Amino acid sequence: MEKILAPNEATRAHVNGFIQSVYNWMAIGLAVTGGLAYLVSEMFVVPPGLFLILVVAQLGMVFVLAGKIQSLSASTATGLFVLYAALNGVTLSWIFLVYTNASIVSTFFICALTFAAASAYGMVTKKDLTSFGGFLMMGLIGIIIASVVNLFLRSPAMTMIVSYIGVFVFVGLAAWDTQKIKQMALSQPADLDNATLRKGAIFGALSLYLDFINLFIMMLHIFGNRD
Repeated sequence: MEKILAPNEATRAHVNGFIQSVYNWMAIGLAVTGGLAYLVSEMFVVPPGLFLILVVAQLGMVFVLAGKIQSLSASTATGLFVLYAALNGVTLSWIFLVYTNASIVSTFFICALTFAAASAYGMVTKKDLTSFGGFLMMGLIGIIIASVVNLFLRSPAMTMIVSYIGVFVFVGLAAWDTQKIKQMALSQPADLDNATLRKGAIFGALSLYLDFINLFIMMLHIFGNRD
């Protein structure tokens, strides 16, 4: 006989199921990126021209997924997310050529533990992080500008400063995005169709995936040992 859930229990199950789906897709994206990054680094060095093309393609995919996901089918949104993670793996293959494997692995675990703590905070805190998120977005814009400038200056000191600030910003964004995902789950009707749920999960997974990847890169600049 099928168990009938009480309203609060049903809501909790719905929210937990959606959040679990978000983290599952994030984990899939990270696994695709990490696996391809390692494989590509073992086979060839990505030429600068191809690297630039891939970066532009990735920016386009993020724009489509973040801004137009509601107009996409669930299968298209899923395919774009996995393709984005794969292309990101190709562009991130350079880390295996620059840093030792041991430092990459150790930094990944440090990043995973830090991200988990930030995400857990965003999940359980009663404090509204909306205003904090706006401050973090300004910090993110500053990081992007400083990183572009440093492409020309090639200053190790600026790289470290940007990296330390970046760790703070992306830890905060992980908490903020997690809270937004929780609120998204709570606001969804219980009878929402599977396709819409999938698209919502992909959107949430993309946000957390970007937070994790950028946090990892910032930490790698700080903790990574060059090969």
